Amino acid sequence: MEKRDEELIESLMERDTELRDHYLEHERFKEELARLNAKAHLSADEEIERKRLQKLKLAGKDRIMEILGRHRSEAAAH
Repeated sequence: MEKRDEELIESLMERDTELRDHYLEHERFKEELARLNAKAHLSADEEIERKRLQKLKLAGKDRIMEILGRHRSEAAAH
């Protein structure tokens, strides 16, 4: 995510629980992926888990961007 997206997320997390939940989940997936990616070799199960986490992380990021878009639209309307 871009720095300005991160800054907007930080400013909205306290009052937008949906955004906060998706962001924290996204960060957790990112950490789990980093742990798996740090391994020299992955078992078949770990490779499946890595792909699953990548998909979940991407879906979460899409949802975060949707929420940020909504907030930007609301701010522009005011």
